[in-house]
Amino acid sequence: MKVTGFRASARQSLPIASLRWREFHLLPENTRRSLPMALLHAREVVMARFRPMLAAHDVTEQQWRVLRVLSEAGPVEATELADRASVLPPSLTRIIKALEGRRFITRNKAEGDGRRVVLTIAPAGSALIDALSPERRVIYDDIERRLGHEKLELLLDLLEGLIEGES
Repeated sequence: MKVTGFRASARQSLPIASLRWREFHLLPENTRRSLPMALLHAREVVMARFRPMLAAHDVTEQQWRVLRVLSEAGPVEATELADRASVLPPSLTRIIKALEGRRFITRNKAEGDGRRVVLTIAPAGSALIDALSPERRVIYDDIERRLGHEKLELLLDLLEGLIEGES
């Protein structure tokens, strides 16, 4: 048995089993409408703007995320920092060593529990964030010009909702 009329792009006849698979699993018909693929492509488009700025200061994307979180949050335990900066804990260990070596962060033992580590942005790390602010502003302004303020805010709100729904 064949069924027609499922979607505009699926008007050709599909076997009923194939139709049910798509209907019940809401699979995108191509990678351009796949949420994971769209998010990856969007990330690459955005990060392509930031990578030259970071490379000019010999800072990786992960290191930058760690510095930004510490700049906003103040002292943070390593486990929380890994989560907030979207960095795997084993990678964070390497990042901490690199940032400490450049005196961008400081590492201290947590009060009452010497096994836990608390990380803080150091003056050199804050200075880097401040030094890159004008260039970051230009990049953000360009993105906002391309999308419009309302769409950019909506996009950020939708992404935040998606993330919070999984937390």
